[in-house]
Amino acid sequence: MSRDSNYDHHISIFSPQGRLYQMEYAFKAASSASGLTGIALRGADTSVVVTQRKVPDRLIVPASVSHVHNVTSKIGVLATGMTADCHSAVQRMRYEAADFEFKYGYSIPPAVLAKRMADIAQVNTQSASMRPLAVVLLIVGVDDEKGPQVLKVDPAGHFLPFKGTASGAKEQEATNFLEKRVENIPGYSFNETVRTAIVCLGSVLGSDFRGNEIEVACVQGKEGKFRTLTEEEIEDHLNAIADDADA
Repeated sequence: MSRDSNYDHHISIFSPQGRLYQMEYAFKAASSASGLTGIALRGADTSVVVTQRKVPDRLIVPASVSHVHNVTSKIGVLATGMTADCHSAVQRMRYEAADFEFKYGYSIPPAVLAKRMADIAQVNTQSASMRPLAVVLLIVGVDDEKGPQVLKVDPAGHFLPFKGTASGAKEQEATNFLEKRVENIPGYSFNETVRTAIVCLGSVLGSDFRGNEIEVACVQGKEGKFRTLTEEEIEDHLNAIADDADA
């Protein structure tokens, strides 16, 4: 047994190298538990999230399987990780958003919600009686002053705004794909943003999709509402991507 194995019994114990092994295990669970890869992208006036739709059992109603959730009318989230933890995190987000609006009289900004969820996640790293949620949250929403936003919250309590980011099994490959386009992403139109996110997901997974095999959700413009694209809309984008590839 290695010496370092003595330091992973509790989340509050640092190893001599300054590592919290339980947190590293939480990151591993968040990235691999669901087997999904999620992409979030922010264009000129649009924020988009894209992920796979995997139905684990043929007896399950396919429409009931989703990792994309609405929090408020203007904020949505793609949660990747352990399914039960994802549902718990989304439920807490809805509570925090409703509580903020009740107290202050206006909808919670996406960055404030991300900070609140990050603060809650960070508290779970301080006590041996708690377990961090094995979930990464990709939050998209509209800020009344800044427009569409993309933010990422991880199990340790980090939260940052992004032009484009990814989570899940192929996170690093997707990040590499987006980094090559980072100069162009802020100027993308709605269609370009959606299609780039879909192309990114297809590229890292090495496969083509049908409209019922991926989930796409977006928020567009300062007055936009968070919504999930229908299968027909997704098929239209997939056809446009195929036409561009053939051109």
